[in-house]
Amino acid sequence: MNDRAGRRRARRLAIGTAVVLALAGMNGPWLYRVGTEKYHQYQINKPEYKAENGKWEIVDFPEEYRQNTIHAALLHTGKVLLIAGSGNNQDNFDAKKYDTRIWDPVKGTIKKVPTPNDLFCTGHTQLSNGNLLIAGGTKRYEKLKGDVTKAGGLMIVHNENPDEPITLPAGTKFTGKENGKTFVSKDPVLVPRAKKVFDKATGEFLRNDPGLGRIYVEAQRKGAKYETGTQDNYRIQGLSGTDARNTYGIAQKLALDKKDFQGIRDAYEFDPVAEKYIKVDPMKEARWYPTLTTLSDGKILSVSGLDDIGQLVPGKNEVYDPKTKKWTYTPKVRQFPTYPALFPLENGKIFYSGSNAGYGPDNVGREPGIWDVDTNKFSKLPGLSDPKLMETSGTVLLPPAQDEKYMVIGGGGVGESKESSEKTRIIDLKDDAPKFVDGPSLEKGTRYPQASVLPDDSVLVSGGSEDYRGRGDSNILQAHLYRPGASELDRVADPLVGRNYHSGSILLPDGRVMFFGSDSLYADKANTKPGKFEQRIEIYTPPYLYRDAQPSLSGGPQTIKRGGTGTFTSQHASSIENVRLMRPSASTHVTDVDQRSVKLDFKKAGDKITVSVPTNRNLVPSGWYMLFVTDDQGTPSKAQWVRVP
Repeated sequence: MNDRAGRRRARRLAIGTAVVLALAGMNGPWLYRVGTEKYHQYQINKPEYKAENGKWEIVDFPEEYRQNTIHAALLHTGKVLLIAGSGNNQDNFDAKKYDTRIWDPVKGTIKKVPTPNDLFCTGHTQLSNGNLLIAGGTKRYEKLKGDVTKAGGLMIVHNENPDEPITLPAGTKFTGKENGKTFVSKDPVLVPRAKKVFDKATGEFLRNDPGLGRIYVEAQRKGAKYETGTQDNYRIQGLSGTDARNTYGIAQKLALDKKDFQGIRDAYEFDPVAEKYIKVDPMKEARWYPTLTTLSDGKILSVSGLDDIGQLVPGKNEVYDPKTKKWTYTPKVRQFPTYPALFPLENGKIFYSGSNAGYGPDNVGREPGIWDVDTNKFSKLPGLSDPKLMETSGTVLLPPAQDEKYMVIGGGGVGESKESSEKTRIIDLKDDAPKFVDGPSLEKGTRYPQASVLPDDSVLVSGGSEDYRGRGDSNILQAHLYRPGASELDRVADPLVGRNYHSGSILLPDGRVMFFGSDSLYADKANTKPGKFEQRIEIYTPPYLYRDAQPSLSGGPQTIKRGGTGTFTSQHASSIENVRLMRPSASTHVTDVDQRSVKLDFKKAGDKITVSVPTNRNLVPSGWYMLFVTDDQGTPSKAQWVRVP
């Protein structure tokens, strides 16, 4: 245990002991509770306590501006985009009530923004022009087994005509050849024409490989007697002649089992200046719970998600070109569970930590490794502890980004498992033979931990729950600071609000951290009362803002090229020890692959600080950044916004 952590734990123990002794003689539980709370508030508001532990405060918006925030991103205007979509609320979804807010944490203003579709459980990332790319969302809410009244599932439509595709409208009826049961499509489907296959050596025609279309169907009538137990061929009603001969459906079991969420193809750029959504070309695949990650050429990789019929996208990943606003498939397929944690490396490859938010088989795409998207080669990385408890774990690129060290935090079993891990695992990808090693342990097994990189090179780790979605009143009201290389997590002030599923955290330009969301399954320890979505935002002010005055930082260019320099003014230039370029966050579901803190070389002359931006575009992707300077007391300035083109 380091000296600082030891002093803090001793002090916390002393505070608790003092409370007990001071109140032991009081008569009555009411006096005890009131006295304890008052004394606690007195202690946590003492200047010396805040200088060691920081402070938490709740921002409770007026009722008309509250929402079930699922996604948040820091915009280069300094404002925060808060996206709920339907907010995990079926009534909102049915009423097409979709919400987005813009919050200005400096002025305290909140603005409602028209939301074009249900961007609940979408994917997002920062673009080089300062817009936020948002792709995917919700087409249909899940239906649990007891709520499903009509048998349904996936129908594969075959088209054996090599000359023409065929489009089947919503409401098309499919009747089983063997079972005689009729099912109805919920949406239109375009089935491509068949592909002619020839012998490569002789050129002789061999066969037609049918074009395939996928569509969700439901039984015409309610009841278990319309379920099917085996595969069957289905005649399509309304077709005649060659269309009737060439087009048919094949379905496996169509049953009353649970129906998962369904995704959408829609994609948008959010313009922070105009403060509106701009529709762009839709993705090739519908996606619900996708991850968006920046590639070395500035294009955006979209991976995983549940598709438009509620099945895991079968490894068909795609890339968005910000110049053309269009999507193309990657050359080869690779499957991951939903919301995989994918980070761009300095060599242009992608690091997959194994962290994910759920959905997908427990034996496909869950091992960590380094992925070359162009060749599809995947090199597995060894040493991960608790490898079967990676769902709902968090992953963070430790500062500075140049070191390429990552920390994987907590996690739990697949699905609604009660298991959770207290482990942190660290990997140095610049080692000759990188492997995971255990870092300092959390005090409890933790699902949904939030991790925010701070400008002083520490990492704030907070919240989460021991059980799935806070089940059993298992939210963890603890926060820790971790400094890379330390042997322990340093306990700081406890948050006031529990955070689990559908929560996130964002570093603000003034050095504070905001926390949003949480979606507990139940509201009590016995798991009998339904949970209520946490709409309050909480702000953590780190200890460094309770020590000395923040060093000043002003002037300087708004744009610095990679390999270029920029000169800024600070009255405290002589005391500056570190300069960091920090990419703004886009956070959801324990997933924030945007945040990174890049170390900058700098020179001082009088009240001037001249900083140099590294040349590697994989280390510094194009876009807007917060530039922080930190003094010899570990206190950061407020950020200056800088764009790297």
